[in-house]
Amino acid sequence: MGDIAVFVGRLLIAALFAAGFAQKIADPGAATVLLTDRGLPGVLVWPAAAFNLGAALALVAGWRVTPVAALLAFYCAITSLFHLVPEDPWQMSIFVKNWAIAGGCLCLAAQGGGRYRIARLR
Repeated sequence: MGDIAVFVGRLLIAALFAAGFAQKIADPGAATVLLTDRGLPGVLVWPAAAFNLGAALALVAGWRVTPVAALLAFYCAITSLFHLVPEDPWQMSIFVKNWAIAGGCLCLAAQGGGRYRIARLR
C-alpha cells in the first residue's frame, strides 16, 4: 500500500505543477503581473513554466524524486510570498495552499520515489 500511495501522491503533485505550466503558457499575463508587481522581470514566467513542466515530468517518471521534491518545496515557499496579501482572503488561501504543497513535497523528498518509477525499471 505504501508504494502505491507514494506513486499516487507523486502523480497528484505532478498534476498540480503540470497545470501550473499549462496556465503560464496559455495566459502568462497573470503570473507576469505577480512578478512585475514585486519588481521582478516578467520574463521570469518562462523559466518558471519550464521548471513546472520539468518537475512534473520528473515526478511522474519517478526520476530523482528526492532532489526534485525538495526543489519544489523551496519553489512553493518562495512563490507563496507573491500571495502574502493579508487583506485579501483569496490570496491568503493560496499562500497557505502553497505551504501545504511544500509540506507534501518535503514528505515526498523524505520518502523518495517509491517502487513504481521508470528509473527502477532499468
